[in-house]
Amino acid sequence: MKKINNNEIKALGFQEDYVVKLAGNVARRLFKDHAEWRGQKTPIYVWLKAVLENPEQFEQDETAGELAKELLFVKAQRQAEPVAKQYSLLEKPLVYEIYGGQGIEPPALQQMNTAMRLPVAVAGALMPDAHPGYGLPIGGVLATTNNTIIPYAVGVDIACRMCLSVFDIDASFYLEQRPQQLKTWLKDNTVFGIDGHFKQPLADDLFDSDAWHQSKFIRNLKDKAVRQVGTSGTGNHFVEFGRLEVKATTPEIPLPVGSYLALLSHSGSRGFGATIAGHYSKLAMEISKLPREAQHLAWLSLDTEEGMGYWLAMNLAGEYASTNHHHIHKRMATSLGTKPVLMIENHHNFAWKETLADGTPVLVHRKGATPAHEGSLGIIPGTMASPAFVVKGKGNAASINSASHGAGRVMSRSKAMSTLTKSDVKKFLQDKGIQLIGGDLDEAPMVYKNIHQVMEYQQELVTTLAAFHPKIVRMADANKREARED
Repeated sequence: MKKINNNEIKALGFQEDYVVKLAGNVARRLFKDHAEWRGQKTPIYVWLKAVLENPEQFEQDETAGELAKELLFVKAQRQAEPVAKQYSLLEKPLVYEIYGGQGIEPPALQQMNTAMRLPVAVAGALMPDAHPGYGLPIGGVLATTNNTIIPYAVGVDIACRMCLSVFDIDASFYLEQRPQQLKTWLKDNTVFGIDGHFKQPLADDLFDSDAWHQSKFIRNLKDKAVRQVGTSGTGNHFVEFGRLEVKATTPEIPLPVGSYLALLSHSGSRGFGATIAGHYSKLAMEISKLPREAQHLAWLSLDTEEGMGYWLAMNLAGEYASTNHHHIHKRMATSLGTKPVLMIENHHNFAWKETLADGTPVLVHRKGATPAHEGSLGIIPGTMASPAFVVKGKGNAASINSASHGAGRVMSRSKAMSTLTKSDVKKFLQDKGIQLIGGDLDEAPMVYKNIHQVMEYQQELVTTLAAFHPKIVRMADANKREARED
């Protein structure tokens, strides 16, 4: 008896592997049921071709019903697929504000110029901590038409976040008298690195949300998110104890003047967010075709299934990132035996629906930039050996209500690893009175800009309310590496 192989089935026009398999099953049944066809393939070819061309006529057929239904499903999927479109860039970039331009590298400026040539760009600004990234530079703020979102302008680590807990405890009690206890709690209550997880993660109502059932793609990521909840990544992610200096009581920081023990954390949405970023960035680049220099700035329309899928997933990643921080801070507060008297937190690497000063509705992407609307609170960290600042936004329209998200790099990770030595970094930290758990050369304090200078560049963007001075810092171990974008 002759058999029809997969290559012959594909030659008839069947494409998807699963459909080819079903067609093969149908061919075998036809050979079995039709003794008069044995030894010849032409009748089988004719029969399969008829099913392929008119599957709706075979839905109820006992032999080919399953194949016909699968063909109809594939047909519907193809009809729903968005049509790719080629776009050109504007001849010249839109005018945008640059803060601290003398300290920003030319590649970051070039990336921002390219972003401002997008046909969907409306406004932009570049923060003083800016350095090159993928697509939009880190420290880039980009406002696009209100129905377009750019996954790479949000970033790989969606909703990377700062969170500060302040405790009604004199900082010197632990930092000077019991630092070893703080180090033990940092080790016990934090997990860093690729696929890092707690053996017993804390439960959270977030995972009861219907948002986890919005699509098969998100449902398939839920187990990973549950497994990694309350943990931190690598790169510049950290959890640290330090001293918050309150020099004046304000409505935003209603604490008596003094020095308080505080906990500061920096991390994002872990593997959950990174997978979302990779999936939808690829989709965007398949749908919105741009010149090579701008291909990572491809966008999705919120009027499409793909665009709304990313929007919903990004917002869920934002909730998840916040939950990660809250679990870290909850574990640490439990160890301290008290609750924080003040908690301040903010996202960066996110997109928001906002309105510009002239009333134009836009989508604002802040990739490594802190929201700084009038009166909004945020945290701008320096390095493990320099202060972080609690700030209040001034609502500066030229900056699109934004400020820097940190000090910004002056040295690439690869250059840091090849030029710095462990002994030099160790001595530097000892001189500054900093105790480091984990960490690597690519996050040494000297790879960053001077945070005081960066804050000087953005005096018209934020008001400084208080300073946090890190003392005991926890980061990923040097051997726990992963590709990431700050």
